Amino acid sequence: MTYKACRKCRKIIEDNDDVVDNQEKKEIFKECPICSGTTFTTFWKGNALIIDPEKSEIAEAMSVKTPGRYALRLSR
Repeated sequence: MTYKACRKCRKIIEDNDDVVDNQEKKEIFKECPICSGTTFTTFWKGNALIIDPEKSEIAEAMSVKTPGRYALRLSR
């Protein structure tokens, strides 16, 4: 199981590239559920779990409005 981060909003999403039914690959997310971005990276460092974005200073600094797991730094 690998994770990928949206390049636009930094939301971390589980990448479902598991082999299913005779080598068929299945991918659930082709676009980000938060910002509808379509570019992702597997090269990121650190993560922040935002539970209550309205009260979180980290969420405010990252401009996050939706609870979830976000990458702190993207590379490549």
